[in-house]
Amino acid sequence: MSDRAGLLNSPRLGLTLVPAVVFAALIVIFFIGLKSGDPSVVPSAIVEKPVPQFELPPLAGSGIAGLKSADLKTGKVAVVNVWASWCGPCRTEHPVLMELSKRKDIFLAGINYKDEPQNARRFLASFGQPYAAIGADDKGRASIDWGVYGVPESFVVDGNGIVRFKWVGPIADQAAREKLETAIRRAQTED
Repeated sequence: MSDRAGLLNSPRLGLTLVPAVVFAALIVIFFIGLKSGDPSVVPSAIVEKPVPQFELPPLAGSGIAGLKSADLKTGKVAVVNVWASWCGPCRTEHPVLMELSKRKDIFLAGINYKDEPQNARRFLASFGQPYAAIGADDKGRASIDWGVYGVPESFVVDGNGIVRFKWVGPIADQAAREKLETAIRRAQTED
């Protein structure tokens, strides 16, 4: 057997190719993101689909209701915000959520992602409590079902429980707020 044939059958070849394949996959993902023109636009399998089936307990000690799939199928448009107390960008977007909480035409819900209950309660005590319901996703399982990449992320769900929009990152700047508002209006007309 030649040295060349031995190299092709070598386990080292696999170890050499793995980083190259991973690097090529990352290039494709980055190219898709750049082509979209908006860094917050990440392909999502959940948009235009029913909300995943889930039932999350309330944030311990908060006195606020937990969150389940049925809460998002009541005929009212919902904004579901995935957040955590340890998330810096969540602090940046929180004033926008406080403003949204004043609206009577939407149901604002939170999914508290992999957080310590006392830290989450302290966060809400410091910055305000905007949510009508908060589901505690201690293990992150429900967030995975929602297709969450990281926190914060927000979803607009129409009154029939269909996810109509996903925003990755904080809803803090004017462009993000405008896109969210447009998505809410569309979801209200699609019910």
